[in-house]
Amino acid sequence: MKILAIEKEIKPVVWENESQTLIEEAHSVYNMMLSGDLREVYFTESKHAVLILECENRIAAKQLLAKLPLVMKGIIEFDVMELQPYTGLTRLMDCDR
Repeated sequence: MKILAIEKEIKPVVWENESQTLIEEAHSVYNMMLSGDLREVYFTESKHAVLILECENRIAAKQLLAKLPLVMKGIIEFDVMELQPYTGLTRLMDCDR
């Protein structure tokens, strides 16, 4: 199942003081990509991470994200949503022409 995870900061942080944590975070993200759990990763214009995960369900995604160093330090958390297939195109197949 595809999962959308959008990061939000829990508390203000001086990122310059977290350089080692950011390196650890990058290693974790890389390993998640290698395992196939993380399919895509982006930053928004305000530098919040947006992840597309491939997990069994929302609970598995939350467990995976909980292992990220920035999450473990209580700096960030994620809004996690299951993505469902778009079914709107079926309306076109049902219409009379």
